[in-house]
Amino acid sequence: MTPITQFSQLDLTKTYTYADYLTWKFDEFVELIKGKVMRPMAGPSSLHQQYTMTIAGEVYTYLKGKPCRVYPAPFDVRLMTAGANGDQQLQTVVQPDICVVCDLSKIDKRGCLGAPDWIVEIVSPGNTTRDTRIKYDLYEESGVGEYWIVYPGVKTVAAFTLANGQYKLTAEYTEPGPIPVATLPGLTLEWAEIFTED
Repeated sequence: MTPITQFSQLDLTKTYTYADYLTWKFDEFVELIKGKVMRPMAGPSSLHQQYTMTIAGEVYTYLKGKPCRVYPAPFDVRLMTAGANGDQQLQTVVQPDICVVCDLSKIDKRGCLGAPDWIVEIVSPGNTTRDTRIKYDLYEESGVGEYWIVYPGVKTVAAFTLANGQYKLTAEYTEPGPIPVATLPGLTLEWAEIFTED
Protein backbone atom coordinates (compact mmCIF):
# COMPACT_ATOMS: atom_id res chain seq x y z
CA MET A 1 0.00 0.00 0.00
CA THR A 2 1.34 3.43 -0.98
CA PRO A 3 2.06 5.58 2.08
CA ILE A 4 -0.04 8.74 2.32
CA THR A 5 2.44 11.59 2.61
CA GLN A 6 0.46 14.39 0.93
CA PHE A 7 -3.09 15.54 1.34
CA SER A 8 -3.58 15.38 -2.44
CA GLN A 9 -3.27 11.56 -2.24
CA LEU A 10 -6.54 11.28 -0.34
CA ASP A 11 -9.78 10.57 -2.15
CA LEU A 12 -12.22 13.13 -0.76
CA THR A 13 -15.18 11.05 -1.94
CA LYS A 14 -14.11 8.09 0.18
CA THR A 15 -15.09 7.33 3.79
CA TYR A 16 -12.12 6.94 6.14
CA THR A 17 -11.66 5.75 9.72
CA TYR A 18 -9.44 6.80 12.59
CA ALA A 19 -7.26 3.77 11.78
CA ASP A 20 -6.66 5.28 8.32
CA TYR A 21 -6.00 8.70 9.87
CA LEU A 22 -3.24 7.23 12.05
CA THR A 23 -1.34 6.03 8.97
CA TRP A 24 -1.22 9.42 7.22
CA LYS A 25 2.23 10.99 7.23
CA PHE A 26 1.85 14.59 6.15
CA ASP A 27 2.36 17.90 7.91
CA GLU A 28 -1.12 19.39 7.64
CA PHE A 29 -3.54 18.84 10.48
CA VAL A 30 -6.77 17.47 9.06
CA GLU A 31 -10.08 16.56 10.61
CA LEU A 32 -12.26 13.57 9.90
CA ILE A 33 -15.98 14.13 10.33
CA LYS A 34 -18.22 11.10 9.98
CA GLY A 35 -15.64 9.49 7.73
CA LYS A 36 -15.16 12.49 5.44
CA VAL A 37 -11.86 14.33 5.34
CA MET A 38 -12.11 18.07 5.88
CA ARG A 39 -9.64 20.04 3.82
CA PRO A 40 -6.81 21.50 5.92
CA MET A 41 -7.13 25.21 6.54
CA ALA A 42 -4.32 27.70 6.19
CA GLY A 43 -2.14 27.94 9.28
CA PRO A 44 -3.66 30.06 12.03
CA SER A 45 -2.81 33.76 12.05
CA SER A 46 -0.78 35.32 14.84
CA LEU A 47 -3.98 36.97 16.13
CA HIS A 48 -5.79 33.62 16.16
CA GLN A 49 -2.92 32.12 18.14
CA GLN A 50 -2.93 35.06 20.53
CA TYR A 51 -6.64 34.57 21.27
CA THR A 52 -6.09 30.84 21.70
CA MET A 53 -3.24 31.30 24.15
CA THR A 54 -5.07 34.02 26.10
CA ILE A 55 -8.14 31.86 26.63
CA ALA A 56 -6.22 28.62 27.23
CA GLY A 57 -3.84 30.41 29.61
CA GLU A 58 -6.67 31.82 31.73
CA VAL A 59 -8.37 28.44 31.85
CA TYR A 60 -5.12 26.63 32.67
CA THR A 61 -4.46 28.98 35.60
CA TYR A 62 -7.99 28.53 36.91
CA LEU A 63 -7.81 24.72 36.67
CA LYS A 64 -4.63 24.29 38.71
CA GLY A 65 -5.43 21.86 41.49
CA LYS A 66 -8.83 21.00 39.97
CA PRO A 67 -9.80 17.75 38.21
CA CYS A 68 -10.42 19.21 34.73
CA ARG A 69 -7.72 19.81 32.08
CA VAL A 70 -7.45 22.24 29.17
CA TYR A 71 -5.91 21.22 25.83
CA PRO A 72 -5.16 23.61 22.95
CA ALA A 73 -4.75 22.38 19.37
CA PRO A 74 -3.19 20.30 18.01
CA PHE A 75 -5.00 17.72 20.11
CA ASP A 76 -7.02 14.83 18.67
CA VAL A 77 -10.57 14.55 19.93
CA ARG A 78 -12.16 11.29 18.80
CA LEU A 79 -15.91 11.59 18.94
CA MET A 80 -17.76 8.32 19.19
CA THR A 81 -20.97 7.46 17.46
CA ALA A 82 -23.38 4.75 18.56
CA GLY A 83 -21.71 1.36 18.36
CA ALA A 84 -18.21 2.69 17.66
CA ASN A 85 -15.65 0.27 19.00
CA GLY A 86 -11.99 0.54 18.10
CA ASP A 87 -9.99 2.60 15.62
CA GLN A 88 -11.51 0.81 12.61
CA GLN A 89 -14.99 1.99 13.55
CA LEU A 90 -14.24 5.52 14.73
CA GLN A 91 -14.92 7.94 11.90
CA THR A 92 -14.64 11.33 13.59
CA VAL A 93 -11.50 13.04 14.88
CA VAL A 94 -11.36 16.80 15.24
CA GLN A 95 -8.81 19.37 16.39
CA PRO A 96 -10.68 21.98 18.44
CA ASP A 97 -8.78 25.19 19.09
CA ILE A 98 -9.34 24.65 22.83
CA CYS A 99 -11.11 21.93 24.77
CA VAL A 100 -11.66 21.22 28.44
CA VAL A 101 -12.10 17.66 29.69
CA CYS A 102 -13.30 16.92 33.24
CA ASP A 103 -13.65 13.13 32.94
CA LEU A 104 -9.96 12.27 32.76
CA SER A 105 -10.74 8.63 31.95
CA LYS A 106 -11.36 9.97 28.41
CA ILE A 107 -7.72 11.07 28.09
CA ASP A 108 -5.09 8.74 26.65
CA LYS A 109 -1.77 9.11 24.87
CA ARG A 110 -3.51 9.90 21.58
CA GLY A 111 -5.81 12.63 22.90
CA CYS A 112 -9.43 12.48 24.04
CA LEU A 113 -11.85 9.63 23.37
CA GLY A 114 -15.37 10.98 23.80
CA ALA A 115 -16.95 14.41 24.12
CA PRO A 116 -15.06 17.14 25.99
CA ASP A 117 -17.06 19.20 28.45
CA TRP A 118 -16.30 22.52 26.75
CA ILE A 119 -14.95 23.40 23.31
CA VAL A 120 -13.85 26.79 21.99
CA GLU A 121 -13.38 27.37 18.26
CA ILE A 122 -11.85 30.61 16.99
CA VAL A 123 -13.18 31.42 13.53
CA SER A 124 -10.59 32.04 10.83
CA PRO A 125 -11.32 33.39 7.35
CA GLY A 126 -12.61 30.53 5.23
CA ASN A 127 -13.72 28.25 8.07
CA THR A 128 -16.89 29.99 9.27
CA THR A 129 -19.16 27.25 7.92
CA ARG A 130 -17.02 24.55 9.51
CA ASP A 131 -17.27 26.11 12.98
CA THR A 132 -20.81 27.52 12.90
CA ARG A 133 -22.60 24.67 11.14
CA ILE A 134 -20.60 21.47 10.66
CA LYS A 135 -18.86 21.44 14.04
CA TYR A 136 -21.81 23.03 15.82
CA ASP A 137 -24.01 20.13 14.71
CA LEU A 138 -21.29 17.58 15.44
CA TYR A 139 -20.58 18.86 18.95
CA GLU A 140 -24.28 19.08 19.74
CA GLU A 141 -24.88 15.52 18.55
CA SER A 142 -21.82 14.25 20.42
CA GLY A 143 -22.86 15.77 23.74
CA VAL A 144 -20.27 18.54 24.19
CA GLY A 145 -21.82 20.44 27.11
CA GLU A 146 -20.67 23.94 26.20
CA TYR A 147 -19.50 25.39 22.90
CA TRP A 148 -18.04 28.85 22.32
CA ILE A 149 -17.51 30.34 18.88
CA VAL A 150 -15.11 33.29 18.94
CA TYR A 151 -15.36 35.74 16.03
CA PRO A 152 -12.15 37.83 15.95
CA GLY A 153 -13.28 40.11 13.11
CA VAL A 154 -16.31 41.42 14.99
CA LYS A 155 -14.91 40.73 18.48
CA THR A 156 -17.82 38.57 19.56
CA VAL A 157 -18.12 35.39 21.61
CA ALA A 158 -21.24 33.27 21.07
CA ALA A 159 -21.71 30.86 23.99
CA PHE A 160 -23.97 27.82 23.70
CA THR A 161 -24.90 25.26 26.34
CA LEU A 162 -26.45 21.85 25.78
CA ALA A 163 -29.95 21.34 27.16
CA ASN A 164 -32.03 18.26 26.37
CA GLY A 165 -29.67 17.33 23.53
CA GLN A 166 -29.81 20.73 21.80
CA TYR A 167 -27.67 23.84 22.00
CA LYS A 168 -29.24 26.96 23.41
CA LEU A 169 -27.59 30.33 22.91
CA THR A 170 -26.56 31.42 26.40
CA ALA A 171 -25.45 34.87 25.26
CA GLU A 172 -23.48 36.79 22.66
CA TYR A 173 -20.74 38.92 24.16
CA THR A 174 -19.92 41.91 21.97
CA GLU A 175 -18.39 44.47 24.30
CA PRO A 176 -16.16 44.70 27.38
CA GLY A 177 -17.45 42.78 30.37
CA PRO A 178 -17.33 39.38 32.06
CA ILE A 179 -18.01 36.14 30.16
CA PRO A 180 -18.97 33.35 32.58
CA VAL A 181 -18.10 29.76 31.76
CA ALA A 182 -21.11 27.52 32.44
CA THR A 183 -19.00 24.35 32.53
CA LEU A 184 -16.63 25.76 35.14
CA PRO A 185 -18.68 27.70 37.70
CA GLY A 186 -16.50 30.38 39.21
CA LEU A 187 -14.48 30.99 36.05
CA THR A 188 -15.19 34.22 34.23
CA LEU A 189 -13.15 35.46 31.28
CA GLU A 190 -12.92 39.13 30.42
CA TRP A 191 -13.97 40.16 26.91
CA ALA A 192 -11.27 42.87 26.87
CA GLU A 193 -8.60 40.32 27.76
CA ILE A 194 -9.64 37.96 24.97
CA PHE A 195 -9.71 40.64 22.29
CA THR A 196 -6.70 42.65 23.31
CA GLU A 197 -4.39 43.15 20.33
CA ASP A 198 -1.37 44.58 22.14
